Amino acid sequence: MSNLNDRLDSAENKIKEPKFRENRGLGNEVGYYIFDYPAEDELYVRERINYIQKRNENSGDEYKIVIFDLYDIMIEILQNKKYLEKCYSIEQKKGFQKVSSAVANLMKVNSTDGLIVKYIKEHTPDKAIVFITGIGKCYPIIRSHTVLNNLNLVIDKVPVVLFYPGKYDGQELILFNEIKDDNYYRAFKLV
Repeated sequence: MSNLNDRLDSAENKIKEPKFRENRGLGNEVGYYIFDYPAEDELYVRERINYIQKRNENSGDEYKIVIFDLYDIMIEILQNKKYLEKCYSIEQKKGFQKVSSAVANLMKVNSTDGLIVKYIKEHTPDKAIVFITGIGKCYPIIRSHTVLNNLNLVIDKVPVVLFYPGKYDGQELILFNEIKDDNYYRAFKLV
């Protein structure tokens, strides 16, 4: 846990740097970052993310840390569309795979105008750092590479950090250290 504490401390220090908030990488590309961590430390990481956000709120910094839990957003959208109860029914009758497909289609998860991407875009202030969490909770309905690829096309003024319960080596994402994502994604490893 000590190594994880050190990495989270380093991540918090890094996001405070003005250069980080300028949101430009080595090739002047949009600043998208992945903070990977052992899945078994999920609850601790959630706690630390909330702590970092609270410290930011009380700091008087000119930027705001905004946390988007993908699972919570998905449930909120399903409730607002009065679709959540229908999902339970579909799952009972046809299984999880069917409900997973139905929810992914409803949310248009593979599109830049998908409901989750729209939600994040609409709720992100100009001077912000976006933290994305909950990727493990909503797998396989929502995939991390899909969210990042679609957000990359609509969020280009603020840095985005995906907190990822698994491994990221700079090219491959391996959820829970077991499920290899078939897609390549290029983002900076935060620390």
